[in-house]
Amino acid sequence: MTGTNPLRPEALRLTVDPSVFPFRTTEELPPVEGRIGQERAVEAMEFGLRITSPGFNIFMAGASGTGKSTYARQLVAEVALGQPAPDDWCYVHNFEEADHPLILRLPPGRATVFARDLEQLVNDLKDSIPRAFDSEDYERQRNEIVKTVHERQQQAFAELERAAGERGFALKSTSTGFVTAPVVGGQMVSPEDYENLDDASKRLIDARRQQLQEVMADTIRRVRGVERAAREQLAQLESGVALFAAKPLLDELRGDYRDFPAVLRYLDQIQEDVVQNLSDFRQTEDKPAAVNLLGARVGGVPDLSRYRVNVIVANGGTDGAPVVFETNPTYYNLFGSMEYRGEFGMMTTDFTMVKGGSLHRANGGYLILQVVDMFTDATAWLALKRALKTGEVRIENIGQQFRLVPTATLKPEPMPLQVKVVMIGSPMHYLLLQHYDEDFRKLFKIKADFDVETDSSPGRIAQYAAFVGSVCRQGNLRHFDREAVARVIEFSCRLAEDQNKLSTRFNDISELIYEASTVATLDGAVNVGARHVDAALREKIDRSNRLEERVQEFIARGVILVDTEGEVIGQVNGVAVLDLGDHRFGKPSRITATAGLGRAGIVNIDRESRLSGRIHSKGVLTLGGYLLGKFARRQPLALSATLGFEQLYDEVEGDSASGAELCCLLSAIGQIPLRQGLAMTGSVNQRGEIQPVGGVNEKIEGFFQVCKARGFRGDQGVIIPSRNVANLMLREELVDAVRAGQFQVYAVDTIGQAMETLSGVRFGEEDPGGAFEPGTVCHQVETGFRDLAERMARFGRELAGPSDSELRSAAPSPAKPPGEPGLPPGPEDGDRPPEKPPASTR
Repeated sequence: MTGTNPLRPEALRLTVDPSVFPFRTTEELPPVEGRIGQERAVEAMEFGLRITSPGFNIFMAGASGTGKSTYARQLVAEVALGQPAPDDWCYVHNFEEADHPLILRLPPGRATVFARDLEQLVNDLKDSIPRAFDSEDYERQRNEIVKTVHERQQQAFAELERAAGERGFALKSTSTGFVTAPVVGGQMVSPEDYENLDDASKRLIDARRQQLQEVMADTIRRVRGVERAAREQLAQLESGVALFAAKPLLDELRGDYRDFPAVLRYLDQIQEDVVQNLSDFRQTEDKPAAVNLLGARVGGVPDLSRYRVNVIVANGGTDGAPVVFETNPTYYNLFGSMEYRGEFGMMTTDFTMVKGGSLHRANGGYLILQVVDMFTDATAWLALKRALKTGEVRIENIGQQFRLVPTATLKPEPMPLQVKVVMIGSPMHYLLLQHYDEDFRKLFKIKADFDVETDSSPGRIAQYAAFVGSVCRQGNLRHFDREAVARVIEFSCRLAEDQNKLSTRFNDISELIYEASTVATLDGAVNVGARHVDAALREKIDRSNRLEERVQEFIARGVILVDTEGEVIGQVNGVAVLDLGDHRFGKPSRITATAGLGRAGIVNIDRESRLSGRIHSKGVLTLGGYLLGKFARRQPLALSATLGFEQLYDEVEGDSASGAELCCLLSAIGQIPLRQGLAMTGSVNQRGEIQPVGGVNEKIEGFFQVCKARGFRGDQGVIIPSRNVANLMLREELVDAVRAGQFQVYAVDTIGQAMETLSGVRFGEEDPGGAFEPGTVCHQVETGFRDLAERMARFGRELAGPSDSELRSAAPSPAKPPGEPGLPPGPEDGDRPPEKPPASTR
């Protein structure tokens, strides 16, 4: 039979020889060092963590399961451990602008101490100030001031009473002040008696009353001046007493915090506020606060919370720089928030209710974020970029601008920000941010690119074995023997889809290690063996392959039409890969093609029904390019052909079936039967070269399962691109079937080799004259094109009717004059070539 020889069983999977390992079990191996196969990413990470210039934040790009998050925590923690702990930060009351709390910076651990110091200061002031005002000296000085005021008041009132008597008036003291009444004959004149006086007496009394009122006004002014002076003296006395009690306490704190100018300024403000609000400290008894109808506190113990310290970052006892891994990076979790309480029907807040966020805790250190989590809150991403650009972090209530009813809020002083942000995401995330976010390029200048595979050199294999041992030690698992380690490495090659590569998706490797250890434990084995790894892999597949089994059942029952024997024109088996997330499998599908008269070219049924993706549509268009280059150099192509996947009702994407589609199309045009016991995968270019595709293992195994269910015939198999041979890591069951001659895998480089394998007919090449050798695939296809073109031309003539020349030739000829030679007979109508060649098509 003409075609490509099948691959040998040894080429179908990499088998690791356990004897290459110099250990009996992984318990003998040292812990793995570094990240296996991620030297490029590790170098980028180490450089990015040590550069301190603004904008050199890090984006870790890599596929899921490559250990980015784990490595980020480990490496960042190691680097941070060698750095000093950053300062503490706290908010205090702003005595000048209460709605703008001040932020203070203190060495690590000092903010908490400062908060305790101020709490103790308030307690000491509440004790020392009342005691100072209870002293005999204070009472004596106060009494002297009060006595002096009283004496001067009495003297002024005596002078006023004497002036009233001289003017014939008497003074009466009432609750509202002094009342004057005229005196006549030693008796006070009542209002009724006053009306009975003559006019001269009334004028005299009124004149004297006017004089007395001026004297009274002057006296009252002097008395008020005396009282005002006394109040000032009392205030000075109280201030002096308060300073006498408070200043030593504050001076002691000033000595403790003499190296912090901001703290000293704050202590000066406290001293001034204490003096101005002595009544808050002179209350000696705690009275319960009343509550009004609106729920607000009225009276009771004075509110001294303005002297508290709100510590938002405390790095005391911290070894090295902080490392914060924020798993829920919402705006408020990153930037902090302000809590509220209800008062008088309104929501109010103060500086003690300001809460810091992850950026505050990570200041002076490192903040690790997942990009997927970050973009669940658009405001958080915008605010993070703003904070990194401005170098400060602000605590703001972003909901305030959307409220219908305004509430009291604060504008805390921003905290200077110096943080290294490490963002973790996929390569697609990085690409999108690079293209669509200008700020991203300026803020994340370091890319740590994590690969999904590495070479399978002896050194790498030794590292892999050490990794297995490390996972066993960390998880307190049973250790693996050398045969089990060999199975793990083979599984890694399967994940990488390459016999020469190892996968760096260590999450999947770790899952297998845990599951195999559990199987060994249930089996009562001391160590994990190869059979336990195999059992764990089988059970992992069994947990996820329900849909695959259902598809195989439908094929076995004939619900999904797939032929595995015989020969059919214009029909071939293709294989698609279905990815369920935790499981991938191959699903065979029938590809059919038809060819007939017309100039429509190749009609992609899936595209016309809007089920074809862009890549698949491109692959179908490539088929037309191949046909033009191969068969349209000597004659135009007149063709109407249809091509489609049978029983596929979802979108068809990818060009991995374009090789099978071209074989199917050539079969339909040249009427060449194709073997149905073979399936094919591989894309094709316009030159007829078969190109590599993905998922080759799943595709082969998918068709293998169909053939196994129906019974092997010895002539079944799968055609794959030669460039995919290195990607083969097939299951041992399939390799055993190949070894037994029940199933074959063919590798081809060109569409010609594929057609020879499918049809058993030699493909054929052009001779120097451009003709194809009879009996070959190309000759049959060219013949098919020529036949279609001729029939198309004949059909066109029949539709158009006879031409003018044909009508003239068909009319009776006039008698020939003697001696005139006759014309030779013309060709038959059916043999007459058209006057114009038919229009060419693809």
